[in-house]
Amino acid sequence: MLAALVVLLAVLFIFSRGERASRRAIMPAQPQVETLQTTQITETQENMEPQTPEVTEPITLELLMGKVDPASNPHFAAIEAKYATRSGMFMRREAYEAFVKMLEAARADGVNLVIVSAMRTYNHQRRIWNDKWNGRQMLEGNISATSITDPVERAREILRFSAMPGTSRHHWGTDIDLNSLVNSHFESGQGKRVYEWLQQNAAQFGFCQPYTAQGANRNGGYEEEKWHWSYKPVSELYLEAFKQSVAYEQITGFDGWETASQIGVIERYVLDVNEDCKN
Repeated sequence: MLAALVVLLAVLFIFSRGERASRRAIMPAQPQVETLQTTQITETQENMEPQTPEVTEPITLELLMGKVDPASNPHFAAIEAKYATRSGMFMRREAYEAFVKMLEAARADGVNLVIVSAMRTYNHQRRIWNDKWNGRQMLEGNISATSITDPVERAREILRFSAMPGTSRHHWGTDIDLNSLVNSHFESGQGKRVYEWLQQNAAQFGFCQPYTAQGANRNGGYEEEKWHWSYKPVSELYLEAFKQSVAYEQITGFDGWETASQIGVIERYVLDVNEDCKN
């Protein structure tokens, strides 16, 4: 009887050791499985994160030609009066946020940037154009456009510094005029300091000067505008969309519109910008 009890205890002891050994053999694999599962979930989450584009809405003909109300469009932001010469101006939100960062950096360097003009609707640009066409607003050099009888030459004279309605980069909300609308302002004193700062730093914030001096980077079109700066990450998309979408049939509804195709406004003015402002 005693011998049988000893044998039973020995069997139980051997079985118990074998079970513990079996458990130890299985245990190391469990953490590896958990780590693998965690890694797979993380990679899946990263792949699902959306990439936010610069322009999230369709670039329509209305947007390209300024036939929108920026006050009711969620992609535009009102410019705070402290950053501008007057209230009631708008920019695209992306461009405005970039401008505020640039302004703050400029102020840190003792340079003051002020917005003189920003987004212009089609109707706003038409008022400017028609006033110049009909002599209600004088042209550069105190010239009245009504003294120019040839409509093509009259349009060319206005086009030195003003765009035809529907073709202005200001329609896009990406372009702004800073500090002054006279080139000579930026050739001496504080104006020169502002322009030099912009030349050296604006690109860091996404801005470029579309209308540099005519020459190596530009063949013709508008005269140089040292005050005009454009938010390239969005405006380059609009420029390409304009090239693909807008035809001369759409450039109408203002005095002298018939001259647009004769002059080649799209090719010679809209698309003729500084290479730094193209994609």
